Order: sequence, then structure tokens, then C-alpha cells
Amino acid sequence: MSDSDDDIPRLSAATLATLREFYAEQQCDPSEEAAPVDKFSVGAVQEDWRMSQFWYSDETAERLAEELAHEAGKGGRIACLSTPSVYQKLKQQAVDASVVLLEYDSRFSVYGDEFIFYDYTNPLCLPAHINGQSFDIVIADPPYLSQECLSKVALTVKFLSKGKVFLCTGAIMEDDAAKLLGVKVCSFLPKHNRNLANEFRCFVNYPSRLDS
Repeated sequence: MSDSDDDIPRLSAATLATLREFYAEQQCDPSEEAAPVDKFSVGAVQEDWRMSQFWYSDETAERLAEELAHEAGKGGRIACLSTPSVYQKLKQQAVDASVVLLEYDSRFSVYGDEFIFYDYTNPLCLPAHINGQSFDIVIADPPYLSQECLSKVALTVKFLSKGKVFLCTGAIMEDDAAKLLGVKVCSFLPKHNRNLANEFRCFVNYPSRLDS
């Protein structure tokens, strides 16, 4: 797997700006921010499968959190897109990196300004303070196994990431994931708290320690 950024599908700055302007017109208010919360208990919000939330096992969440912290580096920035169990594990580990959670479920507003409301149908509808290509690594787990969903999530990922992408999704999405994000399947097998009918895999676009 190449380290070269030339292998990573990119959107030009002009294209990103145009797309963001378009989505901003689709009933999107990027200025909205979650109400600040002085104190919260990490892990207080639990999985809700009715909202297509299927959380990783504790072991998987821990491995993924360790991987993200390592790749972000000291003082780095991590974006967790629809991966609340990984976000919670990162906070529990008190990693030396800043972390944000992009989620549709407003229950996560208890995490204060680290929570960013995210609706994949408006992939670039993000707060104004979230700058493009400013996160050292982005992890994403699209809520649905469909090309339409992955295509829109990929827009968000490419807007946020400086380059490194970690995708968790169904094995059936492998071809689409490669085309949209330039990622390849790695050997690590993620597990969930619930037994899912579809086989899940991890995909990366960089040499990962989880691939050994």
C-alpha cells in the first residue's frame, strides 16, 4: 500500500467550496452548535439499534482507538464519523489528541462542543469552524450498506481528512470503498456487541498496524 497522497482521491478546494455552498442551501444551518455541558460521563449514552447503531465490542473499540491515536500522533486531530463507541473509548483512554464525534443522534450533545450534528444526506452541512482537510485521521462507519450512503459519507470524509482514512463497513462494499476513498481491506476483523447478518471489515488507505 502506497504512502503517496497521489493515490488518495481528492476534491479540489473549488469543488469542495461549491459543494459545501450547495448543501448549505439544503435546509442546513452550519452555525448551530450543541449546548455546552460542563460535565458528562463518557459511556453514558448507549447503543440504539433502532437508529441503525450497532456498536463495536469493547475489544474492537479499544483496538481501533489505539490505532487512531497512533496515526493521529501527539497533539493530532481525530474525527469519528458515526462511530460513537470508538469516540467513547478514545475519551476513556485520555489520548493525547483532540477528538470530535459527528453523529445524527442528538443524545450525543451531552459531549458538548466535541459533538457535531451530522446527517449523511447533507454531507457537507458542517459548522463553520470545521475546516476542510484539518483532521489527521478520519474513521467512518456509514449507517447503511448502500452505494448512495457511502458516496455521501465519502464526501464528508474527503472534506475532513488530511489524508488518512479508516473505514468500517460491510465486506460487500469493498469495490465501492476502493473507488470512492482509495481504501483497501485490512486483516483485522471488527466485532460488534450484537451478531450482525452482514460480514464487516476494516478498510484503510495507509499502512496500518492492524494489518499485521
